[in-house]
Amino acid sequence: MTEEGLLQGKKVLIVDDEPDVLETLEELLQVCKISRARRFEDAKKLLQSEHFDIAILDIMGVRGYDLLDLAVKKNVIPVMLTAHALSVDDTVKSFRRGAASYIPKDEMTRIAVFLNDILEAKEKGRKPWWRWMERLGTYYERKFGSNWQERDKEFWDKYNFYS
Repeated sequence: MTEEGLLQGKKVLIVDDEPDVLETLEELLQVCKISRARRFEDAKKLLQSEHFDIAILDIMGVRGYDLLDLAVKKNVIPVMLTAHALSVDDTVKSFRRGAASYIPKDEMTRIAVFLNDILEAKEKGRKPWWRWMERLGTYYERKFGSNWQERDKEFWDKYNFYS
């Protein structure tokens, strides 16, 4: 199935306090039905009152981890998108709390690819992060050094990000 086919008509909530990020993501995901929120309270109301297939959540400025917890409870696929909270620790924290992916904002132009990977994994009964390391491992090496996983090696091995 094509990337557009997997995303076509999916209901996506985008939460970010930066209007330009909201606009860019909406443009990149034109085949989806988009709802936007700039504040935690607005996003919380939307998550509680509507069904979404995917929620793309900023961390800073919108209480992203609280929204992540709510999305998980509502069976919405949560995807973290961040710039200011971009760290190995926050990546691990997000995955442990149920995020399907953790994407640096400077990689958001590839959002459709990341979401496609998650939806394809769901179709095939795989873990949602099955291609995460393939897509972002090199980015993390450049950003955090070649041994960036060593500090929490048990986590990376346990969650099996390599297949």
